[in-house]
Amino acid sequence: MFEAKTILYMYIEHPLHAGSGRGLTAVDLPIQRERTTGYPMVQASGIKGCLRDETDPKRDPKKRLTEDEWLTIFGPETANAKDHAGALSTGDARLLLFPVRSLAGVFAWTTSLDVLARFRREAEILGIGLSWELPQDPPNAEQTYANGDALLAGGQVVLEEYSFAPNQSQADTVKDIGQWIAKEALPDAPEYDYFKKALPGRLCILPDDVLRDFLLFATEVQTHIKIEPETKTVKSGALWTVESLPIDSLMYIPVMATPSRKKGSTLKTAQEILNKVIGLDLLRTSLGGDETTGQGLVALRFGGNQ
Repeated sequence: MFEAKTILYMYIEHPLHAGSGRGLTAVDLPIQRERTTGYPMVQASGIKGCLRDETDPKRDPKKRLTEDEWLTIFGPETANAKDHAGALSTGDARLLLFPVRSLAGVFAWTTSLDVLARFRREAEILGIGLSWELPQDPPNAEQTYANGDALLAGGQVVLEEYSFAPNQSQADTVKDIGQWIAKEALPDAPEYDYFKKALPGRLCILPDDVLRDFLLFATEVQTHIKIEPETKTVKSGALWTVESLPIDSLMYIPVMATPSRKKGSTLKTAQEILNKVIGLDLLRTSLGGDETTGQGLVALRFGGNQ
């Protein structure tokens, strides 16, 4: 039984490829997606593995955890897995905001009523209070809920090659949601001051089906090749594409803890364990594939009840 809960926000700073193996579509190496919705996600095993590796006392120059604390939180190495389970559990990373190219304002942070309702449900499970309400109904197929004129070009919101009529009837709701996310979810660092200020005016709530289409077809796709070392030309057949979540995407991860399962541990209660993890000051980490080419850098921020 989980006795302590919080939420971890993950802001994508470099394109993130959390792969799902070989693809059957035009993209050779697609990202992980939910089965029912097609929304991008990052599986919990990858999240927990990343946190485990980041804080390993053998490799962590900051020595943020002792060996005892590390084993209590994350569990023993595979060879000793039967000894006890780790006390920390993470859920899958789910999408909250997705950046889409905009004719005005450079890009828009997009979301939908479906995505926001799922986040609200998760917040309720984790005991996190939200100061904003959801719109009663989603915008119709040719509209978007917007706040202000930061995204307006000729009276329309133009995202990629599609235009939407701005519906200002929910402007206050969009503003409230944007301000809350900017304050609670974006990284708490000076370099994010610009983004926190811009988010409420560049947030738009799209129809559910429209956002799903952007999530399916507006991700970043990079083409890779292999060079013959002797001739410095492209090796025959060595051409492949890799899909990534674009920078400025925002995801959220439920984080939960149980009391220690390790005998003699210095960390006992679930709240002690969760507080220890929150206090590690994990501001950034690398996640997913292509780390050696600078991909997958993400900013982290714990929110909710701490």
